[in-house]
Amino acid sequence: MELALVEAERALSHDDVPVGAVILRGDEVLAARHNERELTGDPTAHAEVLALRDAAERLGRWRLDGCSLVVTLEPCPMCAGAAVAARLDELVYGAADLKGGAVGSLYNLVVDPRLGHELTWRSGVATDRCAALLSTFFAARR
Repeated sequence: MELALVEAERALSHDDVPVGAVILRGDEVLAARHNERELTGDPTAHAEVLALRDAAERLGRWRLDGCSLVVTLEPCPMCAGAAVAARLDELVYGAADLKGGAVGSLYNLVVDPRLGHELTWRSGVATDRCAALLSTFFAARR
């Protein structure tokens, strides 16, 4: 989660919501990214999607079995769906997203058997630090 938090802070340099994501295979970091929607004008440039793309490119395959996604904020439906589609083994997140989270808050896409793949997940890792980064970001915009 430390590396994901570092990535999240990088998003602040271009006024993106500070979310960071890391893809791991065991102890090996395959990808580390942050949100780039404002930077690129791409609505799909969420940290998770960018990290999944980088990890798939690095491995030379779209199936990321044996890999874990660590992210500072609970993934939205798009990102949770991408994690399922990538066949990840595990997803770990820090802060819950009560307004748009799709891994336990509003939905739980990663354990829906109708999608053909399920992954283990856990929440609450460094929650206070992840939530504080987001709270500070949004408070400055109000």
